[in-house]
Amino acid sequence: MNGAHALLATLRANGVSTVFANPGTSEMHFVAALDDVHDVSGVLCLFEGVATGAADGYARVTGRPAATLLHLGPGLANGWANLHNARRARVPLLNIVGDHATYHARFDAPLQSDIASVAGALEGSVHRPVRPDEVAAATARAIGAAYGPPAHVATLVLPADVSWGALAQVPADWPVAQRARLTEIEHDLVDYAAERIRTTRSAIFLGGTATTSQQLALAQRIGAASGSRVILETFPASVDRGVGVFQPERLIYLSEFAVAQLADLETVVLIGANEPVGFFAYPDVPSRLVGDHCDVVALAPPGSDTGAALEALVDSLDATALPVATGPRPDAPRGALNAQTLAAAVAATLPEGAVISDESNTSGIHLYGATAFAAPHRLLTLTGGSIGFGLPVAVGAAIGSHARVLALESDGSMLYTIQALWTMAREGLDVTVVGLSNGRYAILDFERQRVGVGTQAAGEASERLLALDRPTIDFCEVARGFGVPATRVTDAEGLVTALQRSYATPGPSFIEAALPPTF
Repeated sequence: MNGAHALLATLRANGVSTVFANPGTSEMHFVAALDDVHDVSGVLCLFEGVATGAADGYARVTGRPAATLLHLGPGLANGWANLHNARRARVPLLNIVGDHATYHARFDAPLQSDIASVAGALEGSVHRPVRPDEVAAATARAIGAAYGPPAHVATLVLPADVSWGALAQVPADWPVAQRARLTEIEHDLVDYAAERIRTTRSAIFLGGTATTSQQLALAQRIGAASGSRVILETFPASVDRGVGVFQPERLIYLSEFAVAQLADLETVVLIGANEPVGFFAYPDVPSRLVGDHCDVVALAPPGSDTGAALEALVDSLDATALPVATGPRPDAPRGALNAQTLAAAVAATLPEGAVISDESNTSGIHLYGATAFAAPHRLLTLTGGSIGFGLPVAVGAAIGSHARVLALESDGSMLYTIQALWTMAREGLDVTVVGLSNGRYAILDFERQRVGVGTQAAGEASERLLALDRPTIDFCEVARGFGVPATRVTDAEGLVTALQRSYATPGPSFIEAALPPTF
């Protein structure tokens, strides 16, 4: 038994059953060991950013880590953007990064790099066994670290000779990760927060683990009992939505409007979230979205027991249970296909229990409001803002949840990780991809205005960096080339029909939705 066997056996002992992989030479003993260790399966991804995004999506729907298998520092760097999104989602994730043999590093081979520094920038933990007999313990420590709290990206660096080297002694039992407890809530702070939301203009600001239907219901009770608003962070990692689920208002993405949304608040109580700040800096717009007079109470910051915090507030306020407002399922739209009818088509057709991986960007501006009374579902959003998230996360969510996944994907973002379509086809995943095709980086049209350089029409040089034309991309042909059936729709009725057909058909499908260039 070698170090690779020990790693896989420890993964199995800790319930880590899926490895999203893009391996190379240094990882071949790990790949070979998959034939010997049952109950751990490898999923091949054609780009490291697909593997890391898939691990993020898997963790979001299961609450458990998947592993990645990446090739040396450059492989880790290729996957870093979606690891950044996973870091911001605060999910447990285990990177396994192969490295040169320990004795080879001093020769500075072409692929030699400082893996620990690249991994350390994720603000997680880095583990590096140097002998085969250290692999199992290091793996268990890395898994435990990934769980947190707060959960984070842990990286296990595995030198090639440690992977292929034989164990001196095979343990009778493989180690199980020690998991730390959630941070307990301070009772004095609960009393203070309760008093503030009773007596001031206030909001409960939710994020992180406080977005399940059960915890949202607790927040609804608190808001009703105290007169406090309940606000959801702009980009939650995962939030329960749909009919029968309390729907808080969502913090507006645009800083100018978010400042106005929060302007009258005297108290904001944080539950599972950090203080709201602007996504970017803009001329003459504050970075801090709440006013200077606002008292920000970090009752349950990330890594805390958000459910206990909400229950404590419920008890302090004697907040009674409330019925959740319901409404009719939205009607299927007709006519032109645009941002409004896109959202209506999704809401009208979404199957119960579905997962939405949302990277619709400008085209999805109406999605949150339209799906309030759609069938119960989970929404996964772009936590870290690093694009190319939607398709990989859909892969991981489909494998982790065994549910139908709807990936709403803008055309520009889709091209970062479009290789994910191949993994969907190979694994036969029930993923419906709606490619939102407007032929340009529409978000950048809007951002040009916001930063103050869009006061006149774009010139030819700048326009070339915003438009996705000359040549026009045939997304349906690309999808078919990866093995995914594809169709193009140009009106709302066509989108409704294509969605219904996809949901009724096992396996992946691709729908190109032709949208106007502006929203």
